[in-house]
Amino acid sequence: MRPLTEEETKIMFEKLAKYIGEGIKDLIDRPDGAYCFRLHKERVYYVAEDIMLKATNVCRENLICLGVCFGKFTKTRKFRLHVTALDYLAPYAKFKVWVKPSAEQTFLYGNHIMKAGLGRITDNTPKYQGVVVYSMADVPLGFGVAAKSTSECRKADPMTIIAFHQADVGEYLRNENNLT
Repeated sequence: MRPLTEEETKIMFEKLAKYIGEGIKDLIDRPDGAYCFRLHKERVYYVAEDIMLKATNVCRENLICLGVCFGKFTKTRKFRLHVTALDYLAPYAKFKVWVKPSAEQTFLYGNHIMKAGLGRITDNTPKYQGVVVYSMADVPLGFGVAAKSTSECRKADPMTIIAFHQADVGEYLRNENNLT
């Protein structure tokens, strides 16, 4: 377990900024205590500083995880967000997509969102912007990337992809062995 290097922090914050923008400040400067990001086995964890200090007493080989896993660095040094970060991304999301009840299950199986399943979308969502996907009951289901801007969505035919799938809460069941 170690602090992120300057390059790793920059890569991770650029990825988070696609989804929550200036909300990154709110993740670090919380009123309920100080939180930080730590790297352990190529995974980035979001943890309270008091818990992080207590974890320094545990040997690195014996430490499985620490806090909430936000994502991991790939071998090519790119950062991939995990679905475990959804609860922290959803409150600060700049752009949102709501799916109809008939399309929820399709999204939770790992498929992209089609225009036919789109309930609504945040105004002025640009193309290729990170979006958080919600059910019509405002329950966060996952996140993805907007394939079309808001204005393009209005003119699209029903089978056009509106948002590319990145992660969803169905991964807890599909990949439960790999989410540590």
